[in-house]
Amino acid sequence: MASERLNSILSHIKPSSKSGVEAIQQKHPDDVVITLAIRTPLTKAKKGGFKDTPLDGIVLKMLQKVVEKSNLDPSLVEDICLGSVSDAKAAYYCRAALLGAGFPVTTASSSVNRFCSSGLKAIQDIAAQIQTGAIEVGVAIGAEHMTAGGDRLTRPFYDEILENPDGNDCMQSMGQTSENVGRDFDVSRERQDRFAAESFRRAEAAQKAGLFGDEIVPVSTRVKDPASGEERVVTLSEDEGPRWGTTYEALAKLRPAFQPFGDRSTAGNSSQVTDGAAAVLLMRRERAAQLGQPVLAKFVGAAVAGLAPRIMGIGPTIAIPKLLRRYGVALDDCDVVEINEAFASMAVYCLETLGLDHRKMNPRGGAIALGHPLGATGVRQVVTGLSECRRTGKKVLLTSMCVGTGMGMAGLFVNEQ
Repeated sequence: MASERLNSILSHIKPSSKSGVEAIQQKHPDDVVITLAIRTPLTKAKKGGFKDTPLDGIVLKMLQKVVEKSNLDPSLVEDICLGSVSDAKAAYYCRAALLGAGFPVTTASSSVNRFCSSGLKAIQDIAAQIQTGAIEVGVAIGAEHMTAGGDRLTRPFYDEILENPDGNDCMQSMGQTSENVGRDFDVSRERQDRFAAESFRRAEAAQKAGLFGDEIVPVSTRVKDPASGEERVVTLSEDEGPRWGTTYEALAKLRPAFQPFGDRSTAGNSSQVTDGAAAVLLMRRERAAQLGQPVLAKFVGAAVAGLAPRIMGIGPTIAIPKLLRRYGVALDDCDVVEINEAFASMAVYCLETLGLDHRKMNPRGGAIALGHPLGATGVRQVVTGLSECRRTGKKVLLTSMCVGTGMGMAGLFVNEQ
């Protein structure tokens, strides 16, 4: 057994005779693989299905579904990492929720916050622990209850920070940075609205065709009537964000949302404020075989890169090339690309600057149509992207997002279903 383990490790260290896509598709016993990828429906903040379910409740329900759908002894899960942005108590909630969901006291937990990429960061953290042998099985979850509020600063930074122009720019709201991208790179209002209309069209088509059926797990929760205060139990099974029949002409009539910073970003071409969660179960390939777990995909790697905070939205154009260079993979080699549509300004810029085939990018729509629960999106994109890969037989999934305060993050996965 020890010699087999050593040979497996050496196979990663020795230079491969293969390169690029062929290399990342090779299978090794020590590969970090995903054996379960699921999410809740995404609901409208403040008025949707999760409005009365706090963050700990959303995390609980997501982890309950992980236990139910994985058919895995919960005691085998050694660590759970929660990506979440808006609530400083996320670490408390994750620990308590995992216990409530049926994981034993021996299962550890943590929370991580890298703004919109928090979910992908959670995947990276669990994968890194598995790669180093710190744990064998772990869960990465992203969750956000934006009904309870956002992540806006309540005071200015320390004086000496504000003396630095880039440090000062970290005070800018995300809407302001969207307008900066639109103005600085001449991403017109029309191009933004046309991109947003296509996102809604794709999400509508995907819903009508039932394409989200294998990624969404129905969740029962309580919803309070705002007028009477009466509570009722509902089962949530569909995303609430897509507005069927949305057209460019309708979006073009909307007023700018972030004046006085600019007049190109609107409520219709920006991501929706959303509640929801997503989760993936990770382990070594060898361990998955021992446990009889299906291998859905291989986690190849992730990368983060910094850039000027005032144009944080273009982060994917920095992070994606960095990640792909590491593995000798070209953008054309990627079959499905999920780039978070925080704003149409940054989505259009990334699409055009990367020279990406739009047919590959967000084929089921993105955050403009589906919603963007901040900490959940990094995992949600993986879940949705892998579902699309399974349906179409595509192999290489690339995910990326811009990150508030000026960063970009990207992840690379290989579908094996």
